[in-house]
Amino acid sequence: MNVFDIIGPVMIGPSSSHTAGAARIGKTAAMLLTAPVAKADILFHGSFAKTYKGHGTDKAIVGGILKMDPWDPGIRTSLETAEEKGIIVSFHTGTLDNAHPNTALVTLTDCNGNTISVQGSSVGGGNIVITQINGMEVYFTGQNTTLIVMHQDVPGTIAQVTGLVAAGNANINNFRLNRQEKGGVAIMTIEMDSDFDETLTAKIQELPYVHNTILLKLS
Repeated sequence: MNVFDIIGPVMIGPSSSHTAGAARIGKTAAMLLTAPVAKADILFHGSFAKTYKGHGTDKAIVGGILKMDPWDPGIRTSLETAEEKGIIVSFHTGTLDNAHPNTALVTLTDCNGNTISVQGSSVGGGNIVITQINGMEVYFTGQNTTLIVMHQDVPGTIAQVTGLVAAGNANINNFRLNRQEKGGVAIMTIEMDSDFDETLTAKIQELPYVHNTILLKLS
């Protein structure tokens, strides 16, 4: 544990869990969408559901969806900004199975009609864990450069992707593969403790059986 885990991050208050973490969940979801957001449907679970208005979690998560950092003063007026941009935002409360008390399920639709659903939890000190993408289990924190590869579960795909990561001299500190079924859609999450050349991201995208490749570099 470092000192920032104790005193919390630089942020627009009042709560690192309910605002800074929420902003990071929203920003992660937005970065996973490849075109501008047109619609945001947000479900709050647990403590988020009970206190989201009083703690500004609604403003924080929408600020994140607008790609604001937790310390951006614009978070205070994020709901108005989203409306000005024509983004339709709706909030709901509900219960998610086996979820952390500070959890949100964010479903975003872009201007082309593409949709992505991201479930994330704010686990304290502004830190987050992303646990689902499009209903598939994943696990990453956003604290490291993270490569997310959505692909068909075909032999050789993992080797091709990790070969390109190695070619970029990136050191993998966490690798997870999740799939719906053998041969079906799968998601690789590759966390690295170094930067990653974005030109290699484009090469991964060109590989056979790769559907989508996203490089996350969160603040």
